Amino acid sequence: MKADFYETLGVHKGADEKELKSAFRKLAMQFHPDRNPGDHACEHKFKEINEAYETLKDPQKRAAYDRFGHAAFENGGMNGGGHGFGGGGFSDIFEDIFGEMMGGRQRRSSGGRERGADLRYNMEITLEEAFAGKTAQIHVPASISCTDCSGSGAKPGTQPVTCSMCSGSGRVRASQGFFSIERTCPQCQGRGQTIKDPCPKCSGQGRVVEERSLSVNIPAGIEDGTRIRLANEGEAGLRGGPPGDLYIFLSVKPHEFFQRDGADLYCKVPISMTTAALGGSFEVATLDGTQTRVKVPEGTQNGRQFRLKGKGMPVLRQPTIGDLYIQTAVETPQNLTKRQRELLEEFEQLSSQDNSPQSSGFFARMKDFFESFSE
Repeated sequence: MKADFYETLGVHKGADEKELKSAFRKLAMQFHPDRNPGDHACEHKFKEINEAYETLKDPQKRAAYDRFGHAAFENGGMNGGGHGFGGGGFSDIFEDIFGEMMGGRQRRSSGGRERGADLRYNMEITLEEAFAGKTAQIHVPASISCTDCSGSGAKPGTQPVTCSMCSGSGRVRASQGFFSIERTCPQCQGRGQTIKDPCPKCSGQGRVVEERSLSVNIPAGIEDGTRIRLANEGEAGLRGGPPGDLYIFLSVKPHEFFQRDGADLYCKVPISMTTAALGGSFEVATLDGTQTRVKVPEGTQNGRQFRLKGKGMPVLRQPTIGDLYIQTAVETPQNLTKRQRELLEEFEQLSSQDNSPQSSGFFARMKDFFESFSE
């Protein structure tokens, strides 16, 4: 179970941006992998605090977390955590301390129009649904463009203004001896614009959290682990930026009767000893909604396989259909009555090697093998 983000950073729920940043700076420096080489516990802790800070420093993500908890970032959540060591939280602190002396990354796009994050939604479907395809309705909590300010982040009736410090470039230069150092503008955080009067509804972010209902088409023949991309259905971009994409990750539930291997299906069917010996037939239901009769020849052995052509899975976006393979499992009788036992004993007395050629042949070879040691 994931730890509470506030507990991870060691702050209270009402902590402001300055307190969050101070707590994160201290913990990031303490647990950064470069300071603790080979310490996997520190590496894991660093990932946790980075994820917590990435979520809580964003007002929209923080609002979603306060309302839904960790569930806000599952099944299509807001992509709330920075993962790995390249996350924005530590890099922001690093830029503040070292001033991007090596020409670090430029995270901001001109005008502050950052592309929204891609979202993930996990969906589980049945094998029958994978066979026939379906249209599913999903509900995704995510940030969308603020309608009051049209995504600008500025109070209705006002507009963002060009940053006076960087003249809209998002970067500032400073000379230190022979070196000219360029860094992200501290006044506009690289956006090139500032907002004097933020929109009350979105707090100047240009986006708000809302649960959306989307229709997803699941094509026939879809396989476990397939990813479906819904373009522009991800998180809204910051201050009018383009939205990200939504990715649907599909998993197919295990089936009671069928196992799938690509386009082919496999089913193990138990049959009685008498049916295997005398021959007979049985019916199996298939995923296309029909029943097919399988004939069992006289003397069928355990594990024999029967192929039903064209009764498997459809191949995705192709006219091809796989096959269904039926494997017999001969069942030994149990709970015999006295009469049944007498009949089987009589049958055993009347049996010859021709009735059980495999077992007779095996033990004959085994006998020859044993006798070879005494020669």
